[in-house]
Amino acid sequence: MNKHFTAYLRSVNETCLGHFAFTLRFGVKMILGNIAAIMHTVVPFLSVTTVGNIRDEMQAMRQNSPRRKKLS
Repeated sequence: MNKHFTAYLRSVNETCLGHFAFTLRFGVKMILGNIAAIMHTVVPFLSVTTVGNIRDEMQAMRQNSPRRKKLS
């Protein structure tokens, strides 16, 4: 398993700590986006653009991460 993990980190050009930090930030944004989407189903006028904004931030995180290789 360790061999697969280190091979993956090399493939995305990240350290273990860097990958941890990136995925933690990404995961928290996913959770917040899910909460906003659920809130939107109940009270739509409270979070009209929140989910879209979070999605855009996550897309930008992936595209602009300086250490991550662009995966095709």
